[in-house]
Amino acid sequence: MENVSVVSEFTLSGLDGTMENRYMLFFWTALCYYLILLCNITVILSIASDKGLHEPMYIFLCNLCINSLYGTAGFYPKFMYDILCPFHVISYAGCLIQIFVIYSSVLCDFSTLTVMAYDRYVAICRPLEYHSEMTNQKVIKCILFSWLAPFFCIAVIVLLLSRLTLCGSMIGKLYCETWAVAKLACYSTVVNNVVGQVVISIYFGHALLIFCSYLKLIQTCRKSREGRYRFMQTCTPHLLALFNVTIALLFDVFYSRYGSSSLPQGIRNFLALEFLFIPPILNPLIYGLQLTKIRKRVIKLYLRNNMSAA
Repeated sequence: MENVSVVSEFTLSGLDGTMENRYMLFFWTALCYYLILLCNITVILSIASDKGLHEPMYIFLCNLCINSLYGTAGFYPKFMYDILCPFHVISYAGCLIQIFVIYSSVLCDFSTLTVMAYDRYVAICRPLEYHSEMTNQKVIKCILFSWLAPFFCIAVIVLLLSRLTLCGSMIGKLYCETWAVAKLACYSTVVNNVVGQVVISIYFGHALLIFCSYLKLIQTCRKSREGRYRFMQTCTPHLLALFNVTIALLFDVFYSRYGSSSLPQGIRNFLALEFLFIPPILNPLIYGLQLTKIRKRVIKLYLRNNMSAA
């Protein structure tokens, strides 16, 4: 058996071989993070500042944007620091915290999209019951579910990781990831693997449940012109966001578990970062451009700021 020692920090080797372009990489990363902050904060402020947008659908959208800020905060500041630093290390505790923040954020995306699908189902298929069904108390319960369930699942995974005895400290990615840490274990990680597979199955089951519910929505909406318009206006961006998040997470899951080390480092980094880059930018853009109320509010917000600056 390999030498066992107490691991106090991990080395992140994902940036190896790319440091000759570190300043260009830092520029594009900072620009990406700026766009994520700008897009999500704009949607949050637009919804928060307009009482006409204090409806369940927009509140859930606001929650989705807040979650994007939470998840990306667990990656981008540390990554930008690593780009400029010659040594790419992270403490043991910092690694577990990063795993918790990034992956609880991903699961929160699925939970939030699930409650948004439920909201659209009630609004379109049971419109007369909508206001009695989607009360303020129900909305609060949905938001609590979208946060607490992911927190619990990832807390269990992180707890199981913290109990592993490690025989190495080299992580071949740009950030800490559950499977990468588990592969450093000296002994069997069957329990970790089973729990991880259960959590993945549950949340991909969320996606399957949403797609099935949308079959019912499509059947209902196709009966009238107004129904088709409502579906295109409020449901299409939700489906695009769900597809976006699902594909991004599939990239990460399959690459982490089955990815080949023979792939070029740049391609491996893209596969690892796709779910931290594409969904946080596209989700607010999709909703901001598609939902008329959000689009009008964003335009009004920027016009007001420009007039104040002038």
